[in-house]
Formats: sequence, C-alpha cells, structure tokens
Amino acid sequence: MYQRFRSSLQNNRKIVAFLTSQAISLFGSSLVQYAIMWNITLSTQSGVVLAIYSVCSFLPQIIVSLFAGVFADRYDRKKLIIIADGTIALSTLALIFLTMAGYTGLVPIYIVAAIRSLGSGVQNPAVNAILPQIVPEEKLMRVNSINGTIQSVVMLVAPAVAGAVLALGTLPQILMIDVVTAAIGIGILAVMHIAPNPQMQKSANEKLDVFGDLVTGVRYTFGNFFVRRLTLYSLAANLMVVPLALFNVLFVTRAYGDSYFYLTANEIAFFVGSIIGGIVLASWGGFKNRLLTLAFGCAVFGAMGIAIGFVPPFWVYLGFMVVIGLTMPTFQTPIMVLLQEKVPGTMLGRVFSLIQIVSISVMLIGSVVFGPLFDIISIQSVMKVTGLLMLVYTAVLLLDKQFLREGFAPAKTEETLPQLTETPTATEEN
Repeated sequence: MYQRFRSSLQNNRKIVAFLTSQAISLFGSSLVQYAIMWNITLSTQSGVVLAIYSVCSFLPQIIVSLFAGVFADRYDRKKLIIIADGTIALSTLALIFLTMAGYTGLVPIYIVAAIRSLGSGVQNPAVNAILPQIVPEEKLMRVNSINGTIQSVVMLVAPAVAGAVLALGTLPQILMIDVVTAAIGIGILAVMHIAPNPQMQKSANEKLDVFGDLVTGVRYTFGNFFVRRLTLYSLAANLMVVPLALFNVLFVTRAYGDSYFYLTANEIAFFVGSIIGGIVLASWGGFKNRLLTLAFGCAVFGAMGIAIGFVPPFWVYLGFMVVIGLTMPTFQTPIMVLLQEKVPGTMLGRVFSLIQIVSISVMLIGSVVFGPLFDIISIQSVMKVTGLLMLVYTAVLLLDKQFLREGFAPAKTEETLPQLTETPTATEEN
C-alpha cells in the first residue's frame, strides 16, 4: 500500500513538473505569436501578408514532421523537446538583435517564423507521445483535459501581457520574455527523469532507417480503420475552421477597428471560454463515446461561425467567442486521448506526426486560398458558409456508425498495463 502511494505521488509530481515546463514555454511562445501577428496586422491590414506569414509558420513544420515522428519513436523524447525548444528560443534571440539593429522589415519575421515552425514540428509529436510514458492510461482523459485548461489559462494571460508590453514597451522587450521562459521550461524538463519505453530503447539500438520507419508509420496510419478515418475527419474539420481560427484578427480589425483593445478582448474572450470548457471536460470527462464529444463541439462551432458572419455588436461577438472557446477542448482532447489509448507506443510519435502533417497542410492551403480571397470578398460571408459546412460535417460524423463505434475507450483487463500498450485496439482492415 505504501509503495503504491509513494509511486503514485512520484508520478503525480512528474506530471505536474512536465505540464509546468510546457506551460511556461508556451507562455513565452504565445507572447511572440501575438506580438508579431498584431504588429503585421495593424501595420498592413493585408490578407496577402498574413497568408505569407502563415506559409512561413506552417510549411517548415509540415516538412520536418515527416521525420519528427520517426525520431520521437526511436529516441529520447525529452531530449527532442529540449533541443526543439532551445532552437526556438535562439531564433527569437536572433530576431531581437536584428530588430535592435534596425531591421524592421517583414523578411526577418518570416525567417524566424520558419525556424520556430521547424522547432514546433519536432516538439509537438514528442510532447503528445511522451504523456503516456508518465500518465496511467485511466487518467489520460483527465490529464489531457487539465493540460488543455492550463494551456488556455496561459493563452488567456498571454494576449493581455502582450497588449500591455506593446503599449508600454517595444517588440524586443516582449521577445526577450520568450527567451527567458524557454530557459526556465528547459531547465525544469532537464532535471526530470522520464524512463523511455523499453521498445523504444530496442528501436534506438537498431540501425536508423528514416525512410523505412516513415513508410511503416504511413502504412499503419492508413491501414488502421480508426486512425485512417480520424485523419480524414481531421482534414475536413481543419479546412472549415481556417477563416475563424486564423483570420479572426483580420475580421476584428475590419469589422470593429484597428485597436489593441479589440484584439486583446478578442483573445481573452476566446481563452476564457477555453478555460471554462477545459475545467468542465476535466470534471465531466465527456460522453462515454468520445466521438460524440467531438461532434458536439463541431456543431456548436458551426453555429457560432454562422452567427459571427452576421457581424453582431462587438460585445455580442465577444460572447460568441467565449462559446467558441468552450468548444476547443471537445475538439482536441477526445482525439488526443483515443490515439494515446489505441495506438501502440512504438508507433505513437509517427501517428501524431502524420496527423499533424495533414492538419497543418490543410490549414496552410486554407491560408493561401482564404488570405488573398479576403482582400476581394468579405470575411463574414465565408464564415457563414464554413459554419454551415461544419454543421453538415457533424451530421456526416454522427451517421458514420462504423466509425462512431470506435469512440469508446478500449476494454480494460487485469493484465492491461497503466502506461503504453503495444497492441492496437482499433479495428483494423486486412
């Protein structure tokens, strides 16, 4: 009994330390994201400029993700996270020096955005895949929900801090905060002991075959019914959220005014909703069929997209953004948990990487298409259409009975290990 309690306490401390390190790092990264995005939006109000920035932010991540999943399944995921986070911090430091030296054009911003994108492409699959190594399987839903809530809190504070610093200071000052927070996050993670999965250790000792490992991951992803179908649904959903998710800043500046107050209030409203949604999902746990939780979020998101398309008064718009924020945990958490439960640990990094590639590729294509389009037609018209399409998407998901059956957690047995399982539980097609 004592040994079990002691082990549980140590695991909880490890989970708290890991989530804290990622939250601190995320805070600094979010400051930079808002500072740069707001800076170029207010100075240009150009859909084309935002589209180029989106390409620099997404394309490198897509390219590196082809290999990041292989590395996350073979090597120490903690070290991969540290290296990626350190690279991102160094790129931010370089932008500080360039800005202080008088380089105020868009080119340095695009370059740094590309470097930060490369780091994120390596870091994200490793972070998602490392959680089952430190979290018991029965607690994955709750821990992922808590993690989502922490991230929402960070993202709530970040725009307020970014707006205050930009109003009182300069861009280099806010960039320096990112460097400091990255150093703190890396320091916390560096002293943690996270035992690698034994199968990963075995793979790491084998000869590296990046292409072969990648092909194996692709075959598994598209040969497994559940993962394949989930990837297709993720592709469709990401395309439909692009106007509201990536261009809401442009919408606010055009519909309500080019003020830091409007931009800050917009972000705060969204993340207040995300925090509430995360807390509710962590306490409730969602529907037993986790895909029903996803469908519920999609339906609400679609309805809000249509409502915002009618350009309501700003305070009503903020209320809609709170509701949209409420849906975010229902998008992310069920998918994350189902993959962590159903995909073998030695394949998890590659699966997360490939799904990330699909999601980001669709958002990149959406940015390239919608950005220039918004310089020709109104954003609100597109929001109405994509909101309606999201409702159709929800109906299709609910009618897909074979896929919907896969939304339940795998049945537990006495022999089931509390961490990684090497046997996929999703239905596979021969």
